[in-house]
Amino acid sequence: MRISPLRFLKKKLIPIAAALLLGLVGYFGGETAALAGPTHPTVMASLFSFSGQRPDNLGVHDGHLSDCPDSPNCVSSESRDAAHYIEPFTYSASGEEALTQIEGVLENMDNATIVTADDHYIDAEFTSAIMGFVDDVEFYLDEEAGVIQVRSASRLGESDLGVNRDRIETIRTVLLNL
Repeated sequence: MRISPLRFLKKKLIPIAAALLLGLVGYFGGETAALAGPTHPTVMASLFSFSGQRPDNLGVHDGHLSDCPDSPNCVSSESRDAAHYIEPFTYSASGEEALTQIEGVLENMDNATIVTADDHYIDAEFTSAIMGFVDDVEFYLDEEAGVIQVRSASRLGESDLGVNRDRIETIRTVLLNL
């Protein structure tokens, strides 16, 4: 479904601009503060938070991570199509050690929050600095295959401009240099 530029302006940009203007006027002491509601800077920042809803398909299901949607904003080592496929992580020590190393890398990344971590699975959220977009990143120790399966997907939007693929490859590079 395509949205015309005029409809986009009416439905999305004008209300956001109006809310921002009212909030700024209220923040700087203008008379419209009552109309704007709370104008603390964190409330203002939340106008631009596009976190989306946490997906209900995260986790390991029958020994596999969820498939990527049709949109190009997801990569998975278990994907069957080239557009979404990314190599799984390999390890030389134990799988549990490899997951512990991944967890350490994630803890040192500014925009990452680990939601769940155990001996076989890590679920993390990455939040973009400016607009607050959230990507869900999963690592699963697939002992049967001898690899760590990975999936990284944006919650919102169509394209991620390659961010999910770049993130996974960055984590892979950091791990290789440990």
